[in-house]
Amino acid sequence: MANGFDPRATAAPRPTTVGRDAAAFDAGLRSYMLSVYNYMASGVLLTGIVALLFARSGMAADILTGPGILKYVIMFAPLAFIMVMSFGINRISTPTLQLLFWAFATVMGLSLSSIFLVFTGGSIAQTFFATSAAFLGLSLWGYTTKRDLSAFGTFLIMGVIGLLVASVINIFLQSPAMHYAISFIGVLLFAGLTAYDTQRIKSLYFQVAGTDMMGKTVIMGALSLYLDFVNMFTFLLQFMGQRD
Repeated sequence: MANGFDPRATAAPRPTTVGRDAAAFDAGLRSYMLSVYNYMASGVLLTGIVALLFARSGMAADILTGPGILKYVIMFAPLAFIMVMSFGINRISTPTLQLLFWAFATVMGLSLSSIFLVFTGGSIAQTFFATSAAFLGLSLWGYTTKRDLSAFGTFLIMGVIGLLVASVINIFLQSPAMHYAISFIGVLLFAGLTAYDTQRIKSLYFQVAGTDMMGKTVIMGALSLYLDFVNMFTFLLQFMGQRD
């Protein structure tokens, strides 16, 4: 996402605690990262609840598999929220950005409800726990590693763009082999982005600590990790999911 405050677009400077209270910074960093993870986890939980309720209500089957424009509104609404949050971050207040995040998580739930129409509940739960374990391990590694992962950022983002193009092409080709290749590459790309984004979000703390951007950075960081998790989950579901 190219935007006025897209941390992926620029390399973050090396954090430093010279002349500062290192202990205070450590406590501040822990609080900052905990806030990011809390937002991200709450967003994923809200999405899951909405998806399950919408699917069980019967409305998902009627809307997402039937004719009409409403299904396309549900499909593309999450992208609209991402664009508004990304491009408008410098103009939108922190409370408004929070509301947009929760609204985004809600419409994502409506969109993802389709998985309950295709896969069994047990396989969805199994894939969710597998994704959670992988996400936790990758994010922890991204947080603790001393290796600079910024060099991988451009490669990973370009890979996602290529994946999107391949997905659009396969809409017309309908190739099962290409479908599974896209899913496999997607799992790898978003696994890498999980570690990369975690390190990037951590580095951003030293730029925004004590500024008005702190709250916004927390929300946008949570959004990045949320997207990494959900994309890794949906791609992995293509392999682990059992169809009804």
